[in-house]
Amino acid sequence: MKYINKRNYENINRWLFKGTGQYGIPEIAPVQYDSCEFIGFNYAMGDKHPAEKGVHFFLDDYQFDRLWKYPDRYIAVLKKFKYVMSPDFSLYADFPKALQLYNHYRKHWLGAYLQLHGIKVIPTICWSDRNSYAWCFDGEPTGSCVAVSSVGCMMNKIFRTKFLEGYGEMLERLKPTQVIFHGIIPEECKGNIVRIAKFQDRLSKAVISQW
Repeated sequence: MKYINKRNYENINRWLFKGTGQYGIPEIAPVQYDSCEFIGFNYAMGDKHPAEKGVHFFLDDYQFDRLWKYPDRYIAVLKKFKYVMSPDFSLYADFPKALQLYNHYRKHWLGAYLQLHGIKVIPTICWSDRNSYAWCFDGEPTGSCVAVSSVGCMMNKIFRTKFLEGYGEMLERLKPTQVIFHGIIPEECKGNIVRIAKFQDRLSKAVISQW
């Protein structure tokens, strides 16, 4: 056995993907979307009807960091769902580049690892600023369904502009067949968009229906 397979470090012992681009980012294969309800990873463990649903990671990172630490614990559960999005580790523009790259790598390692186990993975696309375009699309498939979130990106003009610039770059580079959209959809956003409701939206409707 090679020494690299004996090391329990950053999941290298589980699988070492060849990777693409300057930083060896694992590649996620394209997938097409057929419609379903999406729930957050934090609710996936207790869901009673997973075959009818998909799992998203548009949550605070601490709520799914455990998937990176212990991926094999969750394979059996996630295989029950119709789709699973690749984990949306944060790429804040004020993060050091090294941390942004690490989070991009983790997203892709997990996405590729879940696909390796037969799970239908929808690539979650994220970026920080224009500097991230040099690597933030590495490992993403072209001609695939993808997912994005605008939550936290519409707070002011600067954030909104950065989101729209990155969204346009994504369309040009990846040419997605569908864009599953979480959050407010700016009118400038083009493409075959499928909106999914935030959990807070569904909760508000449930509360209103009780009155």
